[in-house]
Amino acid sequence: MASATTFFDFKPKDKKGSEYPLSNLKGKVVLVVNTASKCGFTPQFEGLEKLYKDLKAKNPNDFEILGFPCNQFGNQDPGTNDDIQSFCQVNYGVSFPVLGKLDVNGGNADPMFEWLKAEKPGLMGLKRVKWNFEKFLVGKDGKVKQRWASTSKPESLRAEIEKELAK
Repeated sequence: MASATTFFDFKPKDKKGSEYPLSNLKGKVVLVVNTASKCGFTPQFEGLEKLYKDLKAKNPNDFEILGFPCNQFGNQDPGTNDDIQSFCQVNYGVSFPVLGKLDVNGGNADPMFEWLKAEKPGLMGLKRVKWNFEKFLVGKDGKVKQRWASTSKPESLRAEIEKELAK
């Protein structure tokens, strides 16, 4: 989607394989996370859920987290979309949307992730996602405001997210 100018122009697939139009989130601050069920960073689901509940309580119509399962790093999310949904809910009580499994790098990378990486390259200008649980913060205007590595704990993102919410 070379014509895309904002995050809200994309329509990734949901857990059932249907389009999930991001245009429905226009005007919201969105935290995008590539997730995995069998990763050393998987316990971040707990922090993400707490962050989601806390910020949704204060900003019910202005904030969203979207999880995008990915199996490209160490085969750490091999299950089906249904397996992944069940895992996230049973083990971490995840209530934010976890969409369909996708690729974030390579020839089959989802166009939304290609756009996110181009908008906010990583360290030294790297355009690839390095590992599971990398995070992108999208502002109300649909532009990428921030990018964090897998090692950044969800609770450490709160101040930046709240700054975007206040705009």
